[in-house]
Amino acid sequence: MPLLAFETSCDETSAAVVSNGRVLSSIVSSQVKLHAEYGGVVPELAAREHIRNLLPVATEALREAECPIGEVSALAATAGPGLPSALMVGLKAAQALAFSLRKPFVALHHHEAHLYSPWISGSPPRAHFEDFEPNVSLIVSGGHTMLVHVTDTQTHLVLGGTLDDAAGECFDKVGKLLGLPYPAGPEVDRLAKKGKADAFDFPRPMLTDSGHDFSFSGLKTSIRYFVRDRPGLLDDSQALCDLCASVQAAIVEVLVAKTIRAARQRSVGCITASGGVTCNSALRRALSLEAAHQGFRLHIAEPRFCTDNAAMIGVLAEHRLGCGVEGSSLDEDIRPSWPLE
Repeated sequence: MPLLAFETSCDETSAAVVSNGRVLSSIVSSQVKLHAEYGGVVPELAAREHIRNLLPVATEALREAECPIGEVSALAATAGPGLPSALMVGLKAAQALAFSLRKPFVALHHHEAHLYSPWISGSPPRAHFEDFEPNVSLIVSGGHTMLVHVTDTQTHLVLGGTLDDAAGECFDKVGKLLGLPYPAGPEVDRLAKKGKADAFDFPRPMLTDSGHDFSFSGLKTSIRYFVRDRPGLLDDSQALCDLCASVQAAIVEVLVAKTIRAARQRSVGCITASGGVTCNSALRRALSLEAAHQGFRLHIAEPRFCTDNAAMIGVLAEHRLGCGVEGSSLDEDIRPSWPLE
């Protein structure tokens, strides 16, 4: 029976219908244009836009899946982490539907859903949990960068995370320093393809550190001073491309090296990667090449499931219910700072 899931943790309003591991529909409404003039997500505007968009998005998801609302067998939504006012919209809508339909409800951790998004693939997409194997997972996004040892589809251990800026946050803030439009991450990736990655030498924070934590604030500061001390550099289009390529190379090298090192230390044969930054072409390429070179099997979430989406919420919720895990209470509240542990 179909499960309807909502995701409203930040600035994407998403609804999806999942049945027997198959994603019957996945609709995402982005708010990028709304927040672009502010250079970042404005929480109150995001929440209002979720309220405006959730019903049309859910209606479209049900229509595409050819699933009348009365046939929905369960509801699921992101409870956290995320923007409190944004989380509230999706969570309370799912709880209200679950109450009115007298169906089970599942509140999920946003990052835990990312952990299993690399196992969703195909056309039409479905979850391949039968192929699951223990892995070290890299979750890298605008707000979070972490390494997780996943031993089972219900068991994981956080190995390390960012101590300050996340990788995606570094991409966006550096892009803003360079005068690039919001969101700057994709624009850095685009310009980097025309530049030389070894044109400028930027620090690789915590690259040789034996632990599994990340830190990107120092890199951001280094670039700020680099640009400040070279007036007119950004007026040179080739220099701008070289700068983007060099910055990207520094971030990617740290992410890939620490992921490979963690996989070796944990003696796993598989690596997975997910989160919005895994849409970055250089990261996907470098991680694929290094994993193959080191003998690791690699599963990277498809780009459509890297950014925030309800499909990954629905897939994990259905899997959890299928494993006999009890649903969440209809009194479950949002958890804006919910640790993955």
